[in-house]
Amino acid sequence: MTTITAPTRSKQASRRMQAAILLGTALLLQVPLLGMLLTGYVNWGLGDFVAAGVLLAGTGLAYELGTRRLSRRSHRLLVGATLGSLLLVVWAELAVGLFH
Repeated sequence: MTTITAPTRSKQASRRMQAAILLGTALLLQVPLLGMLLTGYVNWGLGDFVAAGVLLAGTGLAYELGTRRLSRRSHRLLVGATLGSLLLVVWAELAVGLFH
């Protein structure tokens, strides 16, 4: 009996994806940094940047890991929507105390 498994990405492609996720996170964190430099309305500390970086990179890497063996687009979309929703809920809780 043969077992058919979903295609997996090569290690090189996976590493490129992880590097792209980390680079994307760094680029997104430039937005509040630029806001801090140009206006007085953005007031982030080091802890805010670390928390945002961990949340963004962690979500991206979790998506990469979670969809590595999924071949159906609908399943990848479901994983992405779930992780995106969790990211937004955690971000809102940290920003304004959504559940307090």
